[in-house]
Amino acid sequence: MSETAVAAQPRDGARSRAERAALDLFTSRGFEHVTSDEVADSAGISRRTFFRYFATKADAVWGDFAGHVARLEQLLTATGDAGPVLATVCAAYVEVNDYPDAELPLLRERMQLILAEPALLAHSQLRFAEVDLVVARYVARRTGDTPTALVPRLVAATTRAAATTAFEAWLTDARTPLTQYLHQAFDEMAAGFPGLRR
Repeated sequence: MSETAVAAQPRDGARSRAERAALDLFTSRGFEHVTSDEVADSAGISRRTFFRYFATKADAVWGDFAGHVARLEQLLTATGDAGPVLATVCAAYVEVNDYPDAELPLLRERMQLILAEPALLAHSQLRFAEVDLVVARYVARRTGDTPTALVPRLVAATTRAAATTAFEAWLTDARTPLTQYLHQAFDEMAAGFPGLRR
């Protein structure tokens, strides 16, 4: 496909093709064995266009992660001061990760790379820190503390760990919905693992 043909399509179409090409190539050949140029070529766009959408090769794996983080922040902000803090954070996590069925195959491929590809682990920590900051700010506002204080940071770190573990369980089980794993992980955490009190 020529760059001229691509330019005639919506910009988000080119970006989506680049993401799809990146995920396919990274999954089949390994992240470190694929260049940005190869991804761009597979998507039918130029190298320059690729880097207009993504600052680095790793960013192509994450898709619109900034939008994901922004939606989480909007959900938390919209709750105001209603409801228990931890329950509100957990509910927002579930809602922002409740994907349509049609998007689940791509999400599964994306998360498999994010959680299992060694070359992406450092980049993943930077992205997860963005989520942690949103949650810590919300908890700090509700508790009158600062985002860097113990409790806001602890809530941010533990809820993200619970969500990550739910994703890892979902990746090994094609039958159970992701939201079910998320609910289970948050319920166990919030209740202090009641099944272990013996």
